[in-house]
Amino acid sequence: MSVQVVSAAAAAKVPEVELKDLSPSEAEPQLGLSTAAVSAMAPPAGGGDPEAPAPAGERPPAPGPASGPAAALSPAAGKVPQASAMKRSDPHHQHQRHRDGGEALVSPDGTVTEAPRTVKKIQFADQKQEFNKRPTKLGRRSLSRSISQSSTDSYSSAASYTDSSDDETSPRDKQQKNSKGSSDFCVKNIKQAEFGRREIEIAEQEMPALMALRKRAQGEKPLAGAKIVGCTHITAQTAVLMETLGALGAQCRWAACNIYSTLNEVAAALAESGFPVFAWKGESEDDFWWCIDRCVNVEGWQPNMILDDGGDLTHWIYKKYPNMFKKIKGIVEESVTGVHRLYQLSKAGKLCVPAMNVNDSVTKQKFDNLYCCRESILDGLKRTTDMMFGGKQVVVCGYGEVGKGCCAALKAMGSIVYVTEIDPICALQACMDGFRLVKLNEVIRQVDIVITCTGNKNVVTREHLDRMKNSCIVCNMGHSNTEIDVASLRTPELTWERVRSQVDHVIWPDGKRIVLLAEGRLLNLSCSTVPTFVLSITATTQALALIELYNAPEGRYKQDVYLLPKKMDEYVASLHLPTFDAHLTELTDEQAKYLGLNKNGPFKPNYYRY
Repeated sequence: MSVQVVSAAAAAKVPEVELKDLSPSEAEPQLGLSTAAVSAMAPPAGGGDPEAPAPAGERPPAPGPASGPAAALSPAAGKVPQASAMKRSDPHHQHQRHRDGGEALVSPDGTVTEAPRTVKKIQFADQKQEFNKRPTKLGRRSLSRSISQSSTDSYSSAASYTDSSDDETSPRDKQQKNSKGSSDFCVKNIKQAEFGRREIEIAEQEMPALMALRKRAQGEKPLAGAKIVGCTHITAQTAVLMETLGALGAQCRWAACNIYSTLNEVAAALAESGFPVFAWKGESEDDFWWCIDRCVNVEGWQPNMILDDGGDLTHWIYKKYPNMFKKIKGIVEESVTGVHRLYQLSKAGKLCVPAMNVNDSVTKQKFDNLYCCRESILDGLKRTTDMMFGGKQVVVCGYGEVGKGCCAALKAMGSIVYVTEIDPICALQACMDGFRLVKLNEVIRQVDIVITCTGNKNVVTREHLDRMKNSCIVCNMGHSNTEIDVASLRTPELTWERVRSQVDHVIWPDGKRIVLLAEGRLLNLSCSTVPTFVLSITATTQALALIELYNAPEGRYKQDVYLLPKKMDEYVASLHLPTFDAHLTELTDEQAKYLGLNKNGPFKPNYYRY
């Protein structure tokens, strides 16, 4: 739509627009935007999480019946600026355009008078209300302390914004129903479901293997009768996995494995689709365990499969519902922390369930851990700190696949990268890749960024934190938040200052401060997004592991921890190759016989290291 601004004299004849006088500070014309466009473009209220749209209650009012060009608006009545006068050298010209764009009128005596001008602002009737007003209230705040050694083992900041919403009501206290009348869920706002559905549809385009799995196995329903209870990051990518499991016949109940990584709109979309989901971004410690318990403790529903990320769900069922745990048919675990806890149970003779170690599968280690972190480490740091990487000194603690990905990305951006490692093989790899191998104590005073990627605890201690330079950035890329000793910073002499969502300044008495990201929790999923295509590989591996354990004949898997069969790893990889228009070479019979392989794989022995 085009709008023409006419002169003051003719303005009264134009009913479509309203012309207002403005003060000099408002001299620039502004064009109103439609409410829908504003809703799509406006940043999250309160400068909160960049991934979550503003809750419905913070959106501008809907336009009234009189809107658009049909709205009849009267011309503005205001003071007319005093006319200015000047002498003309040529009295024959009756009109002259003023240099500032105004109209000049010439009197018979040759005096040129500037025509009365009004600075005009174009405004439509349905846009008179402010559309970008930010709320003044803070969202719910939470102090949390975990009883586990995994994803919630620390206090959260006293100034933590769990949600930048005016609505301070806990989701646990809300009575919400989806369009089908079900209330078997607990999410931030079920009205966000439409936004979440769009995000899930976008993710589906980058998850070809799961979509192919739906088509190939939907008729067979290999998970018919499976009752899967899950505890993972609840993102658009996880939603595609959950809906794939549902399409393959499974019933699912889900909670979040991290208090910061849930996308509220995606959780709402899942709840709207009928999935019992209990999660929202910024849960408190009590909320976290309450959500897990709501997934498990349901009358008349006995889970027979567990999909876990970090081991919290497995830990909860094992401790609180031992009889239920004995009836579980299989566990699929995808994180270093969770796998470590499974091996501890197995070693103690307390693991009475077969478990699949997805974390150490080739398709998880070599793709999700490496390539996902290589891209998302930069995304997380940029979103939280707006920093430039060139010339910065960075120390990466741990040179496993996650550490390798982080180091490669930072080196490519021009950073000076140091590595700490306990494993001499990984240490040698770091050296061969051109990184300086050091002890943390040797560089802690000079580095600009400290990144932990070990899966261990107390890698960065209070002593290290005390010795860091001013404005050093500290963050964690491992699943568990035990790597940085955040609890030691909760002391009276230190001041916590919330800068933006997931960014805290911790200030020492002498004025020195460090920048702590996500309170030491998983940086990329707490502060940014992760590449969907890489997560497609991991999610497909998880789905196949569930199918394998659920359908395995009695006795194939004993009460132990197993690696994913090599054949499955190869199948997952093959499902993703068509995306690149890639064409595999096939062995001839003679070549297969020479190598002692089946023409259709597996092509490497289980002990092979890629």
